[in-house]
Amino acid sequence: MLMDSQLVPQTIIRPKSFTGLMALYESNYLRLLQLVPELTHIDGCYRSRVAGDCDLLVDVIERCRYTVTLSLTYEIENETETAIEPDLIVRAYLDGELAEAMSLGSEQRQRYLRSLLTPAERELHARWRRNIMLNKWLEYLSDKGHLVLNH
Repeated sequence: MLMDSQLVPQTIIRPKSFTGLMALYESNYLRLLQLVPELTHIDGCYRSRVAGDCDLLVDVIERCRYTVTLSLTYEIENETETAIEPDLIVRAYLDGELAEAMSLGSEQRQRYLRSLLTPAERELHARWRRNIMLNKWLEYLSDKGHLVLNH
């Protein structure tokens, strides 16, 4: 099995290229499997608690034959309110062993700047931004010790 440490998306292929994005999806999948080893079998809502870190909420939104779509969020509590961030929707392609961040909760910001890009550039840029975020966050969650197991 290929280990995530063998994948360094930023150095395999030119960053922000389509081919590099696919390498990033492969790395995301491997990191997601570290967090959710039973990815092919889980269904429902899960909470991962680790001392010294926020609770991680994982909700299986949709399960199909070859894909699993998850919501990954942190439950951040402060004195006045509870926030859910970063609110990522992730689709894992089980047959292709890829994981893609489909949406990021705060994407609606900076609309004007995004409008300056061509549609293709805008789409590739948005996918890179979401998936680099997913990749780094999955690495952080693994380092913190989060683990989501089927009950």
